[in-house]
Amino acid sequence: MNNDDEPEWITYFDQAELAAEAAHCFRDIGKAQTAVSQAENAMSGSHVRSDFFATMVLADAHLAAGDAEEACTIALDALDMGTQLKSKRCAGYLAEFRTNLRKLGNAAPVRDFHEQAAEHRLWQEASEVKLPY
Repeated sequence: MNNDDEPEWITYFDQAELAAEAAHCFRDIGKAQTAVSQAENAMSGSHVRSDFFATMVLADAHLAAGDAEEACTIALDALDMGTQLKSKRCAGYLAEFRTNLRKLGNAAPVRDFHEQAAEHRLWQEASEVKLPY
């Protein structure tokens, strides 16, 4: 493909971005395993905000697939990654994860996650986000 033929506004869209979009879609339609495999290919390493979103989709997908421990580990990675981010959208992703975690009650991985996440600014901001559902 010749990048000179592409419009400037699409130059960020690469294989990682395509995988991230696919991961979002599969997560949203309840195909957790497919979302996991797509999200695992969605990290660019060069766009922290996009990588944060892809990491949270991966955490959500693991949670939906029934792997709370892996979901919590990945969400903590996202929180570490997001220390420099200031975005209501980032907090929104975390608020959604928080809502999904509540379904697990007081399971050990959830308790451990909450204890570790409490120190992160984005996790604190997520507690103030009002989700539309």
